[in-house]
Amino acid sequence: MSQAKITHLAKRLEEANLAYRAGVPRMSDTAYDELIEALRALDPGHAFLGAVEEEHLPIKDQVRHSAPMLSTEKSYTLQDLERWVERVRKASIELGFGEVTYRMTPKLDGLAGRDEAGVLATRGNGRVGYDITSAFAKGLVPIGGRGQGVGEIVLQESWFNQHLSEIFDHPRNVAVGIVKADVVNENAQRALDAQVVHFVPYTQLAAWQGAAEELLERSGEISADLKTKVDYPLDGMVVEALGDALREYMGATAHHHRWQIALKERGQRAHTTVEQVIWQTGRTGNVTPVMQVKPVRVSGATLSRVTAHNAGIIRDRGIGPGAEIEISRSGEVIPKLEAVLKAVPPELVSACPSCGTELVWKNDFLVCENGMDCDAQVHAGLRHWFRTLKTADNFGPVTIETLVEHGFRTLPKVYAVQEGELLTMGFGPGQTQNLLAALQISRSTPIEDARWLAAFGIPDLGIGDSRKLLRAFPLTGLDQVTAEQVLAVKGFGEITSQSITKGLARRWPVISSMLELGFNLLATELDGEKEEIESPISGKRLLFTGKMLQGTRDDMQTRAKALGAVLASGVSKNLDLLVIGEKASPGKVGKAEKAGVQVISEADYLTLIANA
Repeated sequence: MSQAKITHLAKRLEEANLAYRAGVPRMSDTAYDELIEALRALDPGHAFLGAVEEEHLPIKDQVRHSAPMLSTEKSYTLQDLERWVERVRKASIELGFGEVTYRMTPKLDGLAGRDEAGVLATRGNGRVGYDITSAFAKGLVPIGGRGQGVGEIVLQESWFNQHLSEIFDHPRNVAVGIVKADVVNENAQRALDAQVVHFVPYTQLAAWQGAAEELLERSGEISADLKTKVDYPLDGMVVEALGDALREYMGATAHHHRWQIALKERGQRAHTTVEQVIWQTGRTGNVTPVMQVKPVRVSGATLSRVTAHNAGIIRDRGIGPGAEIEISRSGEVIPKLEAVLKAVPPELVSACPSCGTELVWKNDFLVCENGMDCDAQVHAGLRHWFRTLKTADNFGPVTIETLVEHGFRTLPKVYAVQEGELLTMGFGPGQTQNLLAALQISRSTPIEDARWLAAFGIPDLGIGDSRKLLRAFPLTGLDQVTAEQVLAVKGFGEITSQSITKGLARRWPVISSMLELGFNLLATELDGEKEEIESPISGKRLLFTGKMLQGTRDDMQTRAKALGAVLASGVSKNLDLLVIGEKASPGKVGKAEKAGVQVISEADYLTLIANA
């Protein structure tokens, strides 16, 4: 039941996110955040929580960002902020720097984008966005002028409240509609005509700067003051540590920059009683507890389930049926255990709720070590694969459960399934063909090798760390990499290095088998690779536009990077080569020719690099 709930919750979030980013939200921001934290409570390591929430504007050209546009880590309490400041302080000490300066700015609630080299692009998946430069021609006002980098498309809130609040639920919906539509509707046009639709670079926002002590002592006062200086919809505040060297050292996860955090307001608290503790087995074997509580109203929502994170909390804090606890919704969204008011003897499980294997303690976690013989771990592992890849439709929880029940418990076996076998399992003829087609599509669709590696669910090896690992070692040689070699890579610690190499060794037979299936992997460039490359395009700034006939644009970009080219995000005077395919943008071509950029066809480009 818990696995099905997690899958259902993740699907709701994916659908809600797509609807939200398409400008037709199905739920409020608060309700969405509540679902996010509900998923975190049930499955803290879920792939959806660790990735940039993607947006899709398929009618627009794609643009690769010059640097990743990531989401923002959230904090809901002063303690969260203090912990983040301490992490920044430690990083500064390690670099030999002095006191860190922090900046706080309002967190705009609009459509994020980057205005650079003459192109305005949405965030997209964080690495590749969509070209929405045409919004300026429609009447979008660039605050401070063009080309100022990352910011958001927002409406003046006071004007929206007076003129459009009865028509649209939120100003953001208007912004999304403007960038999506070829013909803007009359209500959005009113806003454009009034010049109240703005692209606001973050550098143009009102800001506070100061030291850590003042930040921690006056964060609420500073936030309240900044709110009065902005006439746009807000979603909290953003705090950043200043200094390029410090930011580079702290780096980022696949989801957010470590040198940046968002501040949210704390929610209400309430007392309730634990009715039972539900145990569930995850893909790594950790058996985690979720408290089912007597329903209680907190910050406008009724809560009945609260995360306990690990078995150690249940054991050490005396949480069992009848325990009285205090819970909160931090930022008015997070169901969280704050305190145990009345402890009772806990009822810990000794056997895996899925396969019955005796559990072992590892630190504060109860763990099932039955691996591939545990249905819950097999089921969760397959779900993680398809959810992380995002290239194979139709492999939802029911389909995976059916496959597992019929003995298809490994990825190589799933990919080798035959039509007759699927029909025997009870899938209809149409569904069978869809499943077989989906497997073929997942092999042929270009996918970043770091995402592909992360989909195997190796502990401590998400997409961001997979990318970091593959910049140091080629994918096909990871089975030979030692923990000491991983430890030598910046950003990996001793414990994670051991965990990653053990996980790779354990999963390598499966990884090797999957490599033989010929997935269309986009290789991560090895550090130092550029210096060794000699080709006609080595070191040149290059841009593709239009539809390519001899492969997808991703294929072209991957090969160009392998030949030492630098991929540009738009046309500028610094561009060396514009490669045009079918239906290439006349505007881009004209701009390139005017700037003196060499413009060649796809065929001429392939001839140019043929011997490279």
